Amino acid sequence: MSRQRQSFAIIGNECRRQESQSYVERMVEYLEAHGATAVVEPESLDGIDYVISMGGDGTFLKAASRVGVLQTPIIGVNMGRLGFLADVLPSEIAHTLDKVFEQDYDIEDHTVIELSSDGEPIQSSPFALNDIAVLKRDSASMISIRTYVNGDFLVTYQADGLIVATPTGSTAYSLSNGGPIIVPQSGSLCITPVAPHSLNIRPIVINDTSEIVLEVESRSHNFLVAIDGRSERMAEGVRLTVRKAPYVVRIVKQKNRRYFSTLHEKLMWGADTRQ
Repeated sequence: MSRQRQSFAIIGNECRRQESQSYVERMVEYLEAHGATAVVEPESLDGIDYVISMGGDGTFLKAASRVGVLQTPIIGVNMGRLGFLADVLPSEIAHTLDKVFEQDYDIEDHTVIELSSDGEPIQSSPFALNDIAVLKRDSASMISIRTYVNGDFLVTYQADGLIVATPTGSTAYSLSNGGPIIVPQSGSLCITPVAPHSLNIRPIVINDTSEIVLEVESRSHNFLVAIDGRSERMAEGVRLTVRKAPYVVRIVKQKNRRYFSTLHEKLMWGADTRQ
């Protein structure tokens, strides 16, 4: 019995940049030479077996948003600098694709969170792989965020904002605000304040099955919501709810890649810079 022809979609900003065209062309040639179908920037991802994200982590987040409920496995090719999510180097593309053809790879399931409101609708996609943040709109004053977890009052944050981060997003905006690093597949979320007014307010880790409700007050009577960096203005009085999404993002990982090694390489975790 012949093996079913596999299909790959190559997406990302790099597909449109002249300096990256050679990588894209070689990738298409390589895939077709191995009996696969390759399409660049298709309008729809239905029926696609694998998505290849060309760019950095920002591009990967956009790819994850496009894949959504399809849960198509994503291969992240790092054309940028850090590449925490997009961890395949251009020099490793052929080797990685060989492993995909051989079915010799791991799939990591990454939690996604969803934002909903009881007032004005969310204009962009309500799903986030990294984080959902509530932020003040100007530099005049902080905002007040009354927070509930599973119906129980947690605390009212007086701060510049509040971040709800997945384990994937724990190494992003949350980390820069003093949040902990959370290992993927740990079943946790982190609530991290941005520049809190009180020194005794610290990040808190909760179960990812929890429902988080936020009630925001602002002197300007509006605030920003950022969903994986996609920001929009919301009116004061809107009740926001953050909960686990009904699907995951599936990321293709090479078998020799380990999470703690990635921390060492990408974040210089535990590095001693003393002479």
